[in-house]
Amino acid sequence: MRRTSGFKTCLSLASGMLAVTLLLASIAGCGGTNSARPDGTLSALSTSVAGTATAAKLKESSGNELATAQAEATAKAASIQATGTAGSTGRSQEQNAEATRAAPIVAELPQYGLDAGSGHVGWVHEPLTLDISDYMSFTYGNDHMEVTAADFVLAADITWDTRGGSGCGFMFRSNGDKNKPDQYMVLMSRFATGHVIFTALSQGEIANVHDFYPKSEDSTFNWQNNATNRLAIVARGNLIEIYTNGTKIGEVDTTKPPSRLPSPSKPLPPLNQSDTAAMNAYQAQMKEYDDIIAENEKTYQSALKNYMQREAVFTDGFLAMVAASESGRTVCTFSDAWLWLLNPSGK
Repeated sequence: MRRTSGFKTCLSLASGMLAVTLLLASIAGCGGTNSARPDGTLSALSTSVAGTATAAKLKESSGNELATAQAEATAKAASIQATGTAGSTGRSQEQNAEATRAAPIVAELPQYGLDAGSGHVGWVHEPLTLDISDYMSFTYGNDHMEVTAADFVLAADITWDTRGGSGCGFMFRSNGDKNKPDQYMVLMSRFATGHVIFTALSQGEIANVHDFYPKSEDSTFNWQNNATNRLAIVARGNLIEIYTNGTKIGEVDTTKPPSRLPSPSKPLPPLNQSDTAAMNAYQAQMKEYDDIIAENEKTYQSALKNYMQREAVFTDGFLAMVAASESGRTVCTFSDAWLWLLNPSGK
């Protein structure tokens, strides 16, 4: 298993992303978490990640433009697609190897309503462990950054060793602009027995957000530490479908506006209200609760405003696997990861 610490950076919580820093605060307060401090690691990550893998790739490419990298991807995709004749007479050993590599992917595709005729292999990734310990930091990984994607399926088994607001997931359709990125992200957090967050950035500003509770659809989802869940996204046009362990837990229509974030459970007053210490603690919890409600609304309004002003609909771009750390050590292990490039028609 390959281990990488990737590129790390402090997450900036300034200016336009201030409202987003509490994106996960409501999730932290919903059912089963002991965290008392609002946290926005996974949300703030959406801004910061654009300055890493995607921007680095653009810097390497001629003219510092996405088109150059996309040309590389197109050439590679054409080469891969050429192996579709693997069943014909006289196929090469390389083509046989490609067919073997595609076999487990083809076997999994029906879980997402697809079959072998829907596209072709983009890449199959070696096991990857993203390991970080810096406060409010992230790391990324992808050995195939030259491959961009429009419509695709991206899947991986994710084993996590996380604390607090840390999480693991994917970045995709990123334009690689490190100053004003356009991109989508889907990240899993262990908060509140598990949550999945979809975010969109348009010109570097939060412009869409949707929250999903996996266990409402996927009874096998395991939020415990060191557990493994399979995360998959199917991107076709404006529709992003999200799966955990082969079960569809939700979908996002990127042409639709953001949804309001869930509110935390309201603190209950102590039974003995004459207990000064207990009442002080309750009042502190209520203040935090009110602050979270206010920040949730602020985040929603900011996302809605930016959504209306900036079209947060992206057609293709770079992809990466991502780990975000709130504090302490965070380890996200991705295994059996692959990218399947869908035909333009999605059929």
